[in-house]
Amino acid sequence: MTDERSATFRWAADAVDPAHVPQRTLYTGAQMPAIGLGTFGSDHAPAQLVADAVLGAAEVGYRHFDGAAVYANEREIGQALKQVMAGGVPRDELWITSKLWNDKHAEEDVIPACRQSLDDLQLGYLDMYLVHWPFANYHAPGVNVEWRNPHARPYRHEAFMRTWRQMEALVDLGLTRHIGVSNMTIPKLELLLRDARIRPAVHEMELHPHFQQPKLFAYVREHGIEPVGYCPIGSPHRPERDRTPKDTVDTEDPTIVNIAARHGVHPAVVCVMWAVQRGQTPIPFSTTRAHYLANLRAVVEDRLSAEEMAAIAAIDKGCRLIKGQVFLWEGAKGWQDLWDPDGTIPA
Repeated sequence: MTDERSATFRWAADAVDPAHVPQRTLYTGAQMPAIGLGTFGSDHAPAQLVADAVLGAAEVGYRHFDGAAVYANEREIGQALKQVMAGGVPRDELWITSKLWNDKHAEEDVIPACRQSLDDLQLGYLDMYLVHWPFANYHAPGVNVEWRNPHARPYRHEAFMRTWRQMEALVDLGLTRHIGVSNMTIPKLELLLRDARIRPAVHEMELHPHFQQPKLFAYVREHGIEPVGYCPIGSPHRPERDRTPKDTVDTEDPTIVNIAARHGVHPAVVCVMWAVQRGQTPIPFSTTRAHYLANLRAVVEDRLSAEEMAAIAAIDKGCRLIKGQVFLWEGAKGWQDLWDPDGTIPA
């Protein structure tokens, strides 16, 4: 249940002025706050707790919130957003993202799925709507990494473009201002940019100091697509199914720890600062007020030096944490097949 503090929106005395938060300019000219609050609770945060965090984050100055239907908390977040706007924050000062889940890629499902998110969020339009994964491969909640949907298939560009045409229709209908993608690769983006009538405005992808994806990062920037980075601190609370023995921990890296000590902040905050200064938009998730406030305050009030930025650039380990095993199809060689490591899309 929502506590008394979060029952109504109150501007916090220690809030960060949203006008001071860096902005990303999309190819449409729209301004997107360069840091947002993620709302995927990694299977451990109840929906109401996430909604309370959205309200609390708005009270301290956040205006960018990244969600998805599959997170199963949009109805609760909609109540929080209603309180935020009732408290005096205009709708056009908020940036709200949602995503199309894998089981809604069929042409007849895309528009109804977006409308459902809008109903749950109590909004008339979204600022951004993403195709969550480029595969229409549904997995049951809570399955382990060995589970395979017998209907799962490799990427098929013709099928993806049928979905994308409906995404474009959402813009035409005014249901979302922008559309984008998530978890794509350069080979897939090349095909989409070739064939799209409305090109993606952002690409949401895994980005943190131990997984910097320099080639993909450069590619999207060169093509006018803003990179949004999930897992910006290395997702320490990600589901068990996404953990492997070789995974590394960004916030325990000596370089990150030493920089954090110099700045008097938690190592997680350094990861967020690095992300914003590098040019990506991090969407760290937290339900703890001290943590999400520290992230926002740091990107407004502090900066990493050029030497510190270079030191972090040197600790990239190529360590992908969200491998996506549950989206694999029968016959796939391994999770790498999802990510086209040799520059080709598996047949």
